[in-house]
Amino acid sequence: MALHIVASRPDPALLTLPWSTPLEEWTPEHVVPLPRGLSRHVVRIVRLRDRTYAVKETVAEIAFREYRMLRDLQRMGLPAVVPQGVVTGRIGADGEELPAALLTEHLQFSLPYRSLFSHGLSADNLPTLVDAMVVLLVRLHLADFYWGDVSLSNVLFRRNAGGFSAYLVDAETGELKTELSDRLREYDVTVGTENVFAELLDLQASAGVDAPLDAHAVVGMLAERYHALWAELTGEERFGVEEMWRIEQRIERLNDLGFDVEELDIVTDFDGDQVVIRPRVVELGHHCRELQALTGMNVEDGQARRLLNDLAAYTAHHDLGREDRHLVAARWLTEVYEPITRMIPAEARGKLEPAEVFHEVLEHRWYLSEQAGREVDIFDSARDYLATVLPHRPDEQLATTDEPDPEAV
Repeated sequence: MALHIVASRPDPALLTLPWSTPLEEWTPEHVVPLPRGLSRHVVRIVRLRDRTYAVKETVAEIAFREYRMLRDLQRMGLPAVVPQGVVTGRIGADGEELPAALLTEHLQFSLPYRSLFSHGLSADNLPTLVDAMVVLLVRLHLADFYWGDVSLSNVLFRRNAGGFSAYLVDAETGELKTELSDRLREYDVTVGTENVFAELLDLQASAGVDAPLDAHAVVGMLAERYHALWAELTGEERFGVEEMWRIEQRIERLNDLGFDVEELDIVTDFDGDQVVIRPRVVELGHHCRELQALTGMNVEDGQARRLLNDLAAYTAHHDLGREDRHLVAARWLTEVYEPITRMIPAEARGKLEPAEVFHEVLEHRWYLSEQAGREVDIFDSARDYLATVLPHRPDEQLATTDEPDPEAV
């Protein structure tokens, strides 16, 4: 059988990988020791020239199904790893057929949940991981995607202005529905709480957290926050015609959560005395799209919100409120943001994304100002942060790990 590679963006270097060798026997010549989550499959991270891939062995039919599902999610703009290809027709040195391999692009500056705790995350930070998982699950459900295997192990996390953004990393059980039923949504939530509960107990048993944690409380928080966010994004609201201002208020609340309302259903009763509104199409990325329109930057939505707040403070400080906002944004970019991010030493650029560094500089500025009893200059704050804080942060762009390789089951 001939080796067969189906790829969305073919990389000729893929042909140089030892496809005739079982994945678990690949050597450091090809494999890089990047952190990865637990998996029931054999998974390895490989680097080819300037690109990094995750390779997973599985059945050919499942590999092609997941590849196409991830491509669909990518086209829909949903947060998931980017599929690169499927390799079939692998034959071992003994002439036996080897499993197919699914390739996905390694998500830079992302870490599995276990590695986050080994990189300094504490039990107190668990609510931020829960919030990230909730937002991911709600976004997938809004797109009528049934996950089927919600768990911390199937997610990668990226830092997002002090919080996290979550990305789907395993779509093997996922399905896109014409219309996702409430029953399937609730099933996803139930599976998620059961899996997360077991993962937290395992994390605590392995001494992976710095303090005891209440797994029951955490999974209860996951379900509670999911239902609260789902209700806010999709729930029906009734009011009198004299309260039409509540339409704008609902939109503003959704914008504050980071969502744009693409379509709003507005219905009046027979007499026209009562109004019913219900968002029909909502999409995360309100702050991200606003910042991108002003500056061309593409960052996580929480980071965009923080940068927009600093832009607003810059506008007020220089009394530029009457100026064209795009011109003010360009000035802020060249006078504040870019000079600070250029200050990051070359050897530290793999620790955090530039937008996250800028966010941390703003946090550090607040801390220094509190200590000094006066406002500290942002460039002085940046110099102090880069000298005293950033050097102690672990590298997260291509963070290697000394953790033992978990056995695939």
